[in-house]
Amino acid sequence: MLFCGVAAAALSSAACADVVISFSNFSATGFQFSQFAAAGTLVGNLSGVTVNATLVASTAFTYADDLCVYVDVLPLSTLGMVQIGGFSNLGAQQRYFWPTGASDAIGTTVTGTAMFTTVCDMSTPNLAIWMGNGYGAAGTSGTWSGTVTLIGVTLIPTPGAIALVVLAGFVAGRRR
Repeated sequence: MLFCGVAAAALSSAACADVVISFSNFSATGFQFSQFAAAGTLVGNLSGVTVNATLVASTAFTYADDLCVYVDVLPLSTLGMVQIGGFSNLGAQQRYFWPTGASDAIGTTVTGTAMFTTVCDMSTPNLAIWMGNGYGAAGTSGTWSGTVTLIGVTLIPTPGAIALVVLAGFVAGRRR
């Protein structure tokens, strides 16, 4: 399972060792998080995160830069490894803020890159990537559309995807 709780999301990986998470109308109330990369689905050292998203709905002063990427072992808890974005502090070992997006006006964009002081080794048991609303006040919610890029990691293909690639190579080889 690569992500949970989002109606329109996609993950893609390039040979340059980055994974792009695309999402449309991703909604979260205060401190609500959805798992976007399950434990064991990424390989490499997560060294940073880039965001390019737009706030499409806001309740009770949720800003565009409250879109939060959170790296934590399962189960989701406070005191994780990394928090990027969000007004409220989850107590992560490393905390970073997006350089733009400090407004709750619809259409506000949040863009920028956070490079980590200490990389996250994705081979750490049960380490997952979460995304949500990092503004934890009661009654808050936000909806965003855009992309988040995980820098330095690669998506591990599922066994079914590997089988399809092997089968495609076999079929292509037989046509000659």
